[in-house]
Amino acid sequence: MNNLIRPRRLRISAGVRKLVSETNLEASNFVYPLFVVPGNNVRNEISSMPGVFHLSPDMAVKEAADAYALGIPAVLVFGLPEYKDAEGSSAWDMNSPVQKAMTMIKAALPEIVVIGDVCLCEYTSHGHCGMLDGHDVDNDPTLELLAKVALSQAQAGADMVAPSDMMDGRVLAIRNKLNENGYKNVSIMSYAVKYASAYYGPFRDAAECAPQFGDRSTYQMDPANRREAMREVELDIAEGADIIMVKPALAYLDIIRDVRDQFDYPVAAYNVSGEYAMVKAAAANGWIDEKRMVLETLLSMKRAGADIIITYHAMDAARWLKEK
Repeated sequence: MNNLIRPRRLRISAGVRKLVSETNLEASNFVYPLFVVPGNNVRNEISSMPGVFHLSPDMAVKEAADAYALGIPAVLVFGLPEYKDAEGSSAWDMNSPVQKAMTMIKAALPEIVVIGDVCLCEYTSHGHCGMLDGHDVDNDPTLELLAKVALSQAQAGADMVAPSDMMDGRVLAIRNKLNENGYKNVSIMSYAVKYASAYYGPFRDAAECAPQFGDRSTYQMDPANRREAMREVELDIAEGADIIMVKPALAYLDIIRDVRDQFDYPVAAYNVSGEYAMVKAAAANGWIDEKRMVLETLLSMKRAGADIIITYHAMDAARWLKEK
């Protein structure tokens, strides 16, 4: 055995391992998603996502405060509206739960970063992410609606908007709308690389946004495609995106690494509902060590190149990281 070269010397103790660690996972890397619903004093657990809740705006403020106290700097706000229609008009209604929650969170926690998810699927009667032409989502008429959603969220106090619809040209439409209305400093975190994935199942339960017919394969990306992801990122950067997201994260770590290597922009990874629910189900059956599994999974996303991790595990992970 060669005693000159022994990698194990740098694994000999926790202190040495920490000293030479190549990747650091911190609560400041996390964004915590919130699901906001109408009403007051509502906090109902989502059955397919244990530990995640439907929250009325007042309870969303409390949840955001708890997250911020743990060192989590940002929340991503989704919403279930009081009404749905063919164009999703409740998505830009200033009296909707999302806009109410954003205003209340910013009033209570001025320093927290409030991010608004910009899409229409939660608000349309048909469950698709845009205006329909027959059974097809009509790309260009949808852009103006998405821009209206983004503007309403900026008016409600959002620091950042995150278009998740995957319509071509939506980043430019949103950037122009924000700039024209005096919100040039509201940033855009684009779901630039969003795959048509089976990992979204529990989210569609939580957000009540499953499509009433067909699927989203004509606008979300084909999981088989890698090079196409780079084209999507390049287009969104050209249109004014400030942060690039890859969704899902765990099955697409290679894509996160590709984006990190090819573009000098902040990269976000979305640790989606299916990834979360699988861990929770296995932990409930005693098959895994939940703490170790979660921290290892999130570390893998950071190691792959993500600067930001959107995760339902954020609160637990932040607590666990404090214990280390």
